[in-house]
Amino acid sequence: MHDKQDESLVVLIEEFLTARATRKPSPHTLAAYRRDLHAVAALVAEATPLPLDALSITDLSPRVMRAAFARFAAPRAPASVHRAWSTWNSFFTFLVADGFVAGNPMPAVGRPRALLPQPKPLRGADTPEVLLASAAREDGRQRDPWPERDLAVLAVALCAGLRLSELLALRVDSLGGRAGERRVEVAGKGGRPRVVPIEADLDRVLRDYLDSRVRRFGSRSVRPDSPFLVDRRGEPLRRGGLQYLVESCYRRAGIGDRVPRGARLHALRHTFATRLAEDGASAAEIMRLLGHASLASSQTYIEVTAGQQRDAVRANRTNRALAGLVPPG
Repeated sequence: MHDKQDESLVVLIEEFLTARATRKPSPHTLAAYRRDLHAVAALVAEATPLPLDALSITDLSPRVMRAAFARFAAPRAPASVHRAWSTWNSFFTFLVADGFVAGNPMPAVGRPRALLPQPKPLRGADTPEVLLASAAREDGRQRDPWPERDLAVLAVALCAGLRLSELLALRVDSLGGRAGERRVEVAGKGGRPRVVPIEADLDRVLRDYLDSRVRRFGSRSVRPDSPFLVDRRGEPLRRGGLQYLVESCYRRAGIGDRVPRGARLHALRHTFATRLAEDGASAAEIMRLLGHASLASSQTYIEVTAGQQRDAVRANRTNRALAGLVPPG
């Protein structure tokens, strides 16, 4: 074990975050790690005569960590406490693996039971259809309307169930496959790839968007390695821009009161999953389409279920709402 008696806790936290960064978490996730680590560390410092930057890893005994987490948990929701516990558990696991400490004190620290998050789909039986139809119409109140792009964003979220980070990671060549077997290749959470089948109506919406992009910015804007989603200047769409785009679509469609609080863009993904379930898809297929299960378990299993996945997507009635919104190409 390394002699780290005088090693600053703050320094070790930064080493841990640097190690985590190699796994390519989102900036939001990395910020949450840092926030949880520093919040609990500050409570430890308050209970000692030492400033935070003078704490060493040897100051974090099971007793000290229990007391700090008790204070941390008091004003916070169980989910926040559970997330912080998991972050600190990962931090100590990292320190044990690198030989900085002999053991992990976190099993001696209580934590609330992790509750599965409840789905938050758009409310209202016809809300996805209203939203898509609104996005497909050119709104004269917009300074630079681009209905083809707005419709593509909403359609791929509602009919393929992609996360915000997955939408931003798409490239033009993420779309592939022959007619009748079109698909989108997704760089999933945790670096896990998955393939989601797309139906003909969604494919036509996406191709119409790319055609409109060529008209706006020229053919070089749709090279295979180009970002799939761009802003009105042709620059890669970023997190804030994508969130604003979806919020704007909600406002134009007049459905703001049907969007669950705290699930703005994610409500589209939840709507995709909820409608799959309502229309007969199995839990296993929904998990695989959403990227909650590893695709590395068995290539044979993936090949066997590929047709079932396409059937599940085909049964999703949101796809049918796209029919007629874009003229046949």
